[in-house]
Amino acid sequence: MAQVTVKINGYTYTVGCEDGQEAHLMAMAAQVENRIESIKALGSSSGEARLLVLAALLMADELHDMRIEVEGLRNTATRPAAKPAKGEADVTRKISRLAARAEQIAADLEHP
Repeated sequence: MAQVTVKINGYTYTVGCEDGQEAHLMAMAAQVENRIESIKALGSSSGEARLLVLAALLMADELHDMRIEVEGLRNTATRPAAKPAKGEADVTRKISRLAARAEQIAADLEHP
């Protein structure tokens, strides 16, 4: 198991992770640090625990929104395709007949 030292809000933390996941863990710590910096930019100078809680809530809110978006995309992907409107079906049939006729003309020209 690897050990990674991350710095969040000026404090260093040593955290264990699976070998090979060090860069990922550091990226996640950077995400937490970014949220904390956003909170501080709003003028909040609360204690360490409060900043971490607010950062966690921001991230949980983003995760919640993403889950709703993914679920919506899944529902859209699994919904059966709508039948073409009557006018669209007529146009499709006409194009198919024209294509067949064009192929017939081409065949007749090749074999007179």
